[in-house]
Amino acid sequence: MIIEKPIKKPDETSKERFKRLATKRTNEVLRKLKVLGNCANRQAYEYTNEDVNKIFSIIHQKVKEIEVKFRTYKEENFKL
Repeated sequence: MIIEKPIKKPDETSKERFKRLATKRTNEVLRKLKVLGNCANRQAYEYTNEDVNKIFSIIHQKVKEIEVKFRTYKEENFKL
C-alpha cells in the first residue's frame, strides 16, 4: 500500500489543498469501485448474493463512517 504524503504546494491555501487532494482521492475511489465492478461478470466469476451483501455492507459502513467524520468534525485544541 502506497501512503500518499500530502505536500503543501507553495502559496496554496488550505481550501485549494483540500480541493486538490479530495478530487484526486475521490477519483481514485471511483476508479477502484469501477475495477470492483468487473467482478460482477458471472461468466468469469462465481459468487453468491451473500458474497455481494458482505461486499456492499462493508463499503456502505465505511462510507457512513467517513461522512460522519466530515459532518461532525470539531477541533479539540486546548486554549488558556
